[in-house]
Amino acid sequence: MLRDEILGALRRATAIGRGALHTGMAYRMTPGGARTLLSQQLAGPLGPSALFRVHAANDPDRLAIVSYESAASEALGSLPEPRRMTYANANDRIDRLAGGLRARGLGKGDSAVLQLHNRAAFLEVQSAMARLGGSAVSVSWRSTAAELDYLVNHSGARAVFTDIDCTESLLAARARLTNVRDECLFVVGGERATLTSYERAFIAPGAKVSLEAGISEDSAVVIYTSGTTGKPKGAVRKFPKEMGAAVMRFLLETPIRVGDRHLAVCPMYHSTAFGFIGFNLVVGGTLVIAPRFDPEQFLALVERERITTTAVVPTMMHRILQLPERTLARYDTSTLHAVFSGGAPLSGTLARRFIERFGPVLYNFYGATETGVNTLANSEELLRAPGTIGHVIPGNALRILDEQGRAVPRGTTGELWVKNDMLVAGYHRDDTATNDSMSEGFFSVGDLAHEDRDGLFHIDGRKRDMIISGGVNVYPAELEEVLHTHPAVAEAAVIGVPDEEWGERVRAFVALREGANATPTELLAHCRTLLSSSKMPREVVVLDELPKNPTGKVLKRELRDWKA
Repeated sequence: MLRDEILGALRRATAIGRGALHTGMAYRMTPGGARTLLSQQLAGPLGPSALFRVHAANDPDRLAIVSYESAASEALGSLPEPRRMTYANANDRIDRLAGGLRARGLGKGDSAVLQLHNRAAFLEVQSAMARLGGSAVSVSWRSTAAELDYLVNHSGARAVFTDIDCTESLLAARARLTNVRDECLFVVGGERATLTSYERAFIAPGAKVSLEAGISEDSAVVIYTSGTTGKPKGAVRKFPKEMGAAVMRFLLETPIRVGDRHLAVCPMYHSTAFGFIGFNLVVGGTLVIAPRFDPEQFLALVERERITTTAVVPTMMHRILQLPERTLARYDTSTLHAVFSGGAPLSGTLARRFIERFGPVLYNFYGATETGVNTLANSEELLRAPGTIGHVIPGNALRILDEQGRAVPRGTTGELWVKNDMLVAGYHRDDTATNDSMSEGFFSVGDLAHEDRDGLFHIDGRKRDMIISGGVNVYPAELEEVLHTHPAVAEAAVIGVPDEEWGERVRAFVALREGANATPTELLAHCRTLLSSSKMPREVVVLDELPKNPTGKVLKRELRDWKA
């Protein structure tokens, strides 16, 4: 046992050392930064809060955050000057916010709900709660009063930070939030008479903040899953010491470097944005926060802020490529060296089009709120194996198992199970869901996958979405990829619907590219040339657009309720 622990520690130290050299962090560390880093590592987990402290000591004047939050409703040509903060500025504000929250009675073990648009306040509250030994609970800014009621009470939150645009849902739910005092209901980005202004949560500049030692082990970020079926579950993400090596192993697979400027454009309550903001913080990069996604505004921000990395969902890439060529050519995007795609399936057709337009900067990753990032495909792999989620990132163990828990042969579809040092601690107040998702230290979110002959992995759909038609297993991802190869198809989704004769029959929904035309008959004929008869859709429905949640995932439950 001791030998295994020593070997494990050596492997982690090697990964951290290699990562520090690869990213350039080793060459930018000052004595003050090194001392702070060591003290933070000895104190406990090295989460975002600790990273702000380290970089504030190492390079206090380095630009940390550029926030365009006031531009959420601005026209493209009138974007105001953003708010800019150095690491020293940001660290001071986090300290003062932690002091202010402590003065209102929040402390170790408490949690706060964040119902916010993309703002600097998101990171400030997350980090301040960590410094108190508490948890930040991220929820969608679209949450209704009923949803907010469930999320606040289920998480046991004692404070709520809501965006000025979201106050109606909070006020409608107020009477049921009995665990939250009035003085701990904060509004960000404006004033509302019945709520406390966010800036009043801070203690005065220069005031000393006395925080308890040894509380960091209790800090966490809780991210509620999107709830595409049933009630959302709160995935509890802590920051164990082993995670530092896991993060470095991922960075070794990427071109992420010290000095990067990362554009956060996905919703910050979602794990894709949270994860890549974290990777950027590790290297002490500059975070540029976009208030919302607009395809042309995205390009304008890449040019204006000289963006080097970003994380998107496939829907965003599709909308960028839908812009006229004269609009695409108007902006200089040559600084981009990594565009990470995740959160939803990336079709081979969309990947190829994006690479052709922007160069070999595209990476497709697989991961989940519960498992962190597990696989990564670079542009060469995406062109060689369309639709792939890539190779296994070192430090991850993947299993593909059948219904009896047995490993399936290469090329065969099964349920994907993951084990690594990034796994969440479990689901908040839901031991049943946690136990159902765990097996021998491996975690599954219900995705189906297969490994090809080159060792690259492919997602075949969700376990709950698998279609059994006439006794044959039909995997939606395969059919969706075929539909994406038709030149008129922009997006596709495949579901099973009840059928007396076959049990289920296959129905496909598509949205066409702007200006393109294709009839259901033409699309079925296209599928017939590439699919066996047992996998063929029985019908194709053409819609103006596919229903999605705010993070870009197609809502198949809404498609199942579709009526002609």
